[in-house]
Amino acid sequence: MYVIAGLGNPGKKYENTRHNMGFRVIDAIAANNNIKVNKIKHKALVGDGRIAGQKVLLVKPQTFMNLSGESLREVVSYYDVDPEHLIVIYDDFDTELGALRIRKKGSAGSHNGMKSVISELQEQNFPRIRVGIGGSGDRDWVNFVIGRMDSSEEKLVNEAVGNAARAVEVMITDGVDMAMNQFNVKKEKKKKENVEEGND
Repeated sequence: MYVIAGLGNPGKKYENTRHNMGFRVIDAIAANNNIKVNKIKHKALVGDGRIAGQKVLLVKPQTFMNLSGESLREVVSYYDVDPEHLIVIYDDFDTELGALRIRKKGSAGSHNGMKSVISELQEQNFPRIRVGIGGSGDRDWVNFVIGRMDSSEEKLVNEAVGNAARAVEVMITDGVDMAMNQFNVKKEKKKKENVEEGND
């Protein structure tokens, strides 16, 4: 069984804000696989179904971002989920807008939701997908992450959300390495550009 958790803040006030990339990816996964995420359990909205024959539980913690770990600790404990079968999806302002960063494990960085998850689970060896929202520039970072995007940003983010949803399916069917190779596009693009420049 896989637990796929997207981090965000509940309520209409926070819908479609930069900080709710995790929720948006969960919604995309649910739509792609006919899974209804409408049950309240473990301080979260959850929905169970199957992806490529594997049982999955989609999770949107309702604790607000900074306490996301409380919900995931309950889920992981209840279902006795192995760390490698927990996939956490969240926004990242250290990653270019619209880019994805898939990793097998790692620290929380500056993300308070992930800090809560790692603290509550006492574990950081689980795969995660970071959806890039770009830097805040001169803007206050709190207002930036809970702010909404303009139309040009939305186009990039919609593509990233779709890619992240597909990346989850690849992680389940073919493994994290394959998903990293396929969807960590900026890294791959740079490699290609470097090779082409070397051939000139």
